[in-house]
Amino acid sequence: MRRDLRLIPVAAVAWGVALLCVFQPAAAGWCLPVGAGGLAVTSVVLAGRQRDRRALVRGGLAVVLLAASAAVAFTVTTALPGREATASWDGRAVEITGEINSSASVGQDGRLWVDVQLTGIGPPGVVRPLSAPVRVGLEPADGYDMGAAIRVVGQAVATDAGERSALVVFASTAVVERPAEGAFAAAAGIREAFVERSIRLPEPGAGLLPGLAVGDTRAVTPELNDEMRTSGLSHLTAVSGANCAIVVGAVFWLTALCGGGRGLRVLAASAALAGFVVLVTPEPSVIRAGVMAGVAMLTVLLGRPSAGAGMLALCAAGILIGDPWLASTPGFALSVAASGALILLAPPLSRGLGRWMPQPIALALAVPLAAQLACGPIIALFAEQQSLIGIAANLLAAPAAPIATVIGLLACLAAPLPMIADLLAACAWLPAAWIATTATVSAGLPVADIVLVPGFGSALLVGAVSAALGVVVLGPRATGPPLIVGVRIAWMQWIRGAAAAVLVVVISLGGAHLILTGPLATATSPDGWAIAACDVGQGDALLVRSEEMIALIDTGPAPEPLAECLRALGIDRIDLLVLTHFDLDHVGGTDAVIGRAEHVLHGPAGEADDERLLARLVEGGADLTAAASGLHGVLGGASWRVLWPQRDSLVFPAGNDASVVIEFDGGGVPRSLYLGDLAAEPQRMLLRTARLTGGYAVVKVAHHGSADQDPGLYETLRPAAALFSAGEDNDYGHPRDETIDLLAGVGAQVLRTDRQGRILLGIRDGVLEVWTEEPP
Repeated sequence: MRRDLRLIPVAAVAWGVALLCVFQPAAAGWCLPVGAGGLAVTSVVLAGRQRDRRALVRGGLAVVLLAASAAVAFTVTTALPGREATASWDGRAVEITGEINSSASVGQDGRLWVDVQLTGIGPPGVVRPLSAPVRVGLEPADGYDMGAAIRVVGQAVATDAGERSALVVFASTAVVERPAEGAFAAAAGIREAFVERSIRLPEPGAGLLPGLAVGDTRAVTPELNDEMRTSGLSHLTAVSGANCAIVVGAVFWLTALCGGGRGLRVLAASAALAGFVVLVTPEPSVIRAGVMAGVAMLTVLLGRPSAGAGMLALCAAGILIGDPWLASTPGFALSVAASGALILLAPPLSRGLGRWMPQPIALALAVPLAAQLACGPIIALFAEQQSLIGIAANLLAAPAAPIATVIGLLACLAAPLPMIADLLAACAWLPAAWIATTATVSAGLPVADIVLVPGFGSALLVGAVSAALGVVVLGPRATGPPLIVGVRIAWMQWIRGAAAAVLVVVISLGGAHLILTGPLATATSPDGWAIAACDVGQGDALLVRSEEMIALIDTGPAPEPLAECLRALGIDRIDLLVLTHFDLDHVGGTDAVIGRAEHVLHGPAGEADDERLLARLVEGGADLTAAASGLHGVLGGASWRVLWPQRDSLVFPAGNDASVVIEFDGGGVPRSLYLGDLAAEPQRMLLRTARLTGGYAVVKVAHHGSADQDPGLYETLRPAAALFSAGEDNDYGHPRDETIDLLAGVGAQVLRTDRQGRILLGIRDGVLEVWTEEPP
């Protein structure tokens, strides 16, 4: 079936203009007159050539392109004054009023995050009218439903160019001035009742069920959330076109079963879709998914399924005209890419796979494969994880998703009839448990995912591999005169050979990597190391080893890089875990060692999330000790002592300045000092209270090498080596040049994880030895 692709350029141009205008707002000022002027000129030219059909077709496309460009630029131009006025409150304490226009989600910082459309902003106590989108972080509480009017006092931070929200507000106080009303209030009550009913069911699956049915992920545990992401199943808990399609398909089938015609089926499905959008909260991502499903219905109503690609393009262009800032969001790009892949790529992939397997199996494989090939490069732009098990996991989980969604929705709507609602929820729990188990098992496989540095380079690499795989699967197919067909087939076979060569190289390199980081992991590391600085990005994770006993100082920002470092060094058990403080870049990877740490030495816990993390470590079998100066112990043949913070000190609150500072010495470990994230003032106090002297072989420089350092401390310590643990091209500029110069000036060898990767240090014959993953 020939696809109608004529409208795809319209979406591409609208997307390009939207990206240009939101990242360079000044460009909207000339895109608008250029688009409008071009539209007028083209319309006049076409008016004089009405008999030239070919010119009319081409000119008509140009008119649509110019109109879309002008419309996008007009939307940006009209929104800019409000956004710029809102962004001018950057770095100040503000009071805002507005209406919540999204569902609430729990962030990694434990806050409840919602999108708010401003109605006013100003200094506390003086609110002036203004309209712009903002993102607000709130302390978890009830009542923050879509449609509720809130008043918030907090700290404002401007966003980067291209972000959908003009401002982020970290709330210190928040009041719901008007709760959600009407349909929004009813939907919130139905969702809340369904969540409460679901979490009474056993795990796995209980917390996942609301996410599958109505997109409410508040009950999904962080562990399951990570497993869903690793296994490529996280899209099942985000309300997407797939969820809308399931609802639409179910109503289509039911109406057809009752004898309804095509018009009645579309009408019933439209009503069900509208109700579903209200139930799950009509935030932009949900509306986008609903529009996508609506377009699919329209193609059915028109009797033109071949127009799906064109309708998708028109739909994407319309959404971008309404909200150009969606052009820079991963969700929108993934939604369009996945929908386009299912329309354009899945059918030929199914035919290609059909050469090797029965057609039903080929079709089942083609759907997740098409989505994976199209979405992989986009994911590589924004996220470091690339799922390798996603296609298989989706193949296993996909049959259960529509069952959980439909039955879960019925359980949600049956809330006024508790017995029926309980029965339906229990029935929906079974497929939800299957999906949760699939995610857990597949994420635990040793080749479940790979970690790539997000960016254009990774996107190009993943895109090349995806294209090569697609070419190999599609196979040769050409039509036309015999001579032309022969040339085309020969050319396509050459391309397939090149694609196969690319895949062979990638598989060989990937296999070598798996072997070197798996069975032969320890063979790539020298035996004599005593100190290791893991390359975990922008964060700290340092290991100390003495007589095969291991101490880990902080866990970095995420579990995956730490787990890879431990695997490469052959470490299964942590005898002493030191959590210097509870910032994400120091404790974000703790999941990698829960159940593997025996003793935990920790800094002051300042928030409830800190206590919850410590409780999880205890559940994993660890015992806890609050660190304070004077505490000491042994690790194998080495001794350690805590130099900071001062016991029961109220001078420095929990956080950077109360970081645990610990010293190791003896037992084959170079005398070393680990300064956490101390700033200059606590460094000066540490120098006085701990009576520090020189003679240190290694010092882990404070706060990733920020500029806030006390030169006197390092001049006293005069280490032989200075460790800087920082992420490559991080947003903070760490380590700072002046700090590097300071350490080099006192005679230290500068060692940086952002430049040299994993760093190992040891002593041989009294001489400090250094091994690095990358050359200096």
